[in-house]
Amino acid sequence: MGAFSSDFGSVPIMCVVRKPIYGMAQAGRRWQRSLFPWLIEFGFTQCESDKCVFILTRTMDTPDGPREETVIIGVYVDDLQIAYGPDDEHSLYALFTAAMKERWNVDDEGEIADLLGVEFTRDGNDIILTQSAYIDKM
Repeated sequence: MGAFSSDFGSVPIMCVVRKPIYGMAQAGRRWQRSLFPWLIEFGFTQCESDKCVFILTRTMDTPDGPREETVIIGVYVDDLQIAYGPDDEHSLYALFTAAMKERWNVDDEGEIADLLGVEFTRDGNDIILTQSAYIDKM
């Protein structure tokens, strides 16, 4: 919690930050304190080796019969990177994103292009990771 004071005319003013908001130093930490318990309640398992990675495997009922699906989430500050299989209306991914949108005002920004200086591209079923921008910068 932070505070500052100032004189506004002849009236002294004291402001106390009760809750960090987006853009403040603790915003990501506050988001994670809310998100992590929710993910566990949803059924995800938090990885022992990296506490910012969560995995959920569930059998989903579809018109073609049940199918086992896995969703893997990586959390970096206030961004989620999600690996998933099918994304049709019966998928675990669709169920998860609908629940997230019901709980928070979140947006799916589509396929990942870059993260922490690593560029992601697709070639068929392959995902190619490069760091050409980082190398060019060096």
